[in-house]
Amino acid sequence: MSPGPVAIVGVGLMGGSLGLALAGGREVVGADPDPEALRTALRMGALTRAAATVEEAAEGAEAVILAAPVPALEGLARRALAAASDDCLVTDLGSAKAALLGALASGERERFIGGHPVCGAERTGVAFARRDLFRGATWFLTPGAEARPDLFERLHGLVGSVGARPVAIDAGVHDRLMALVSHLPHVLAGALVNQAAATAPEGREALRSAGPSFGDLTRVAGSNPPLWADILLANREAVLAALDDYAGSLERVGDALRAGDRDWLLGFIGEAAGARARLRAAQDDGPAETARLVVAIPDRPGAISEIATALGHAHINIEDLHLRPGPPGGEGELELVVAGPDAAREAVRLVEERGYRAREAPEAPPA
Repeated sequence: MSPGPVAIVGVGLMGGSLGLALAGGREVVGADPDPEALRTALRMGALTRAAATVEEAAEGAEAVILAAPVPALEGLARRALAAASDDCLVTDLGSAKAALLGALASGERERFIGGHPVCGAERTGVAFARRDLFRGATWFLTPGAEARPDLFERLHGLVGSVGARPVAIDAGVHDRLMALVSHLPHVLAGALVNQAAATAPEGREALRSAGPSFGDLTRVAGSNPPLWADILLANREAVLAALDDYAGSLERVGDALRAGDRDWLLGFIGEAAGARARLRAAQDDGPAETARLVVAIPDRPGAISEIATALGHAHINIEDLHLRPGPPGGEGELELVVAGPDAAREAVRLVEERGYRAREAPEAPPA
């Protein structure tokens, strides 16, 4: 059976790229307040049909994806959930998750599962959309405890179909991670550029003396100011905590410089070099062999979310999953594909720690 229609609300760089990635295999309906964005998306093949409203886009869709600015997501989520069928998944692409998830009611969180693909580009707008934007990118999923297992399975499959790697984590953990590795770097890049732009020792403008390393370090400075102002405000508590930690780190560097403490500085720089090497190694990880495990899963919301989130926090990526529901009130089976036998053994251990029965399984024969 062919997959059902997908509705994309907000047809900019991210929404347009998602439409291109999904095009060809299914109907993609778009809604956007900018008529020119819709015309461009239709011309590019990112949409098969344009809708006048969120409600029209959601009608008959099996998934509604909200690719709008962060402040608009709560209202759009409620409109989509109200308009769509009870079997429709609603998700988003926003980079701050906890406040949005917390704003929705428990019944709404059954069908709404937060999402955030960690990718983008310096130039925004649907005209710069790319079919391969999500390929190889981590795509965080932040299901609430109420999330329906069948809809989580659908979202996991949709994310994988565009070449991204779905990783389930807690919404609050997501926000703290993004504050450290995405939101704070944007703040620091802006501060560095602004400081250099405002400084001219002996009349020589600092920016004209900057080398390639300064350009690399500040590449994200000033990218889409309205978007980033909204993101920082949406994740303000986590960003403030990261800024406090960073200020403490800078203060320790200052103390070492004032004291002439070369040994401390050597340790600081060496530790950073080691961390950078670990970062590069993690980014260079190629595809690994896969292994399977099967988990006995009760017929209740939250079970699949708990399992997927536990594995995501342990850096065990679920490459694929398949849910075989059991009888009402009984147990079904959740089949997971992970990266290799070691990951499968660790996954079994983590799942059993949470009270589920699990076992490693032989690889499925080729179809």
